[in-house]
Amino acid sequence: MSAAKWLNKVKWDDQGLVPVIAQEASSNDVLMFAWMNREALSRTVELGEAVYWSRSRKKLWHKGEESGHVQKIKEIRLDCDEDVILLKIEQADSIACHTGRHSCFYQKFEGTLNDGDWQTVDPVLKDPESIYK
Repeated sequence: MSAAKWLNKVKWDDQGLVPVIAQEASSNDVLMFAWMNREALSRTVELGEAVYWSRSRKKLWHKGEESGHVQKIKEIRLDCDEDVILLKIEQADSIACHTGRHSCFYQKFEGTLNDGDWQTVDPVLKDPESIYK
């Protein structure tokens, strides 16, 4: 299959992006959600490490380029609708979140419709001030 053919199978949105879930291969923990464009997905395959598209900075973002928290690719999967990518990864230092936590999904809803709130349930493993200079 040519490079263009496998990339063309992905259903990119109107901005040329596809949502991506990063899941830790060893624990199956969902660590983060991000976006990729064609170049980011191509670079991810080429490097064997996660490269995302930063919508806020409008540029490619090699995960770990500043923090050292690189994501080594174990598997890349495409969902049945061909519009979501799942990366099964090995997370460097067990920290995926810019808050210094294992996962970006560290807030859990607890309570009821009228009496609920988001509770922080995962600890900070490393102070973000020491991660990002």
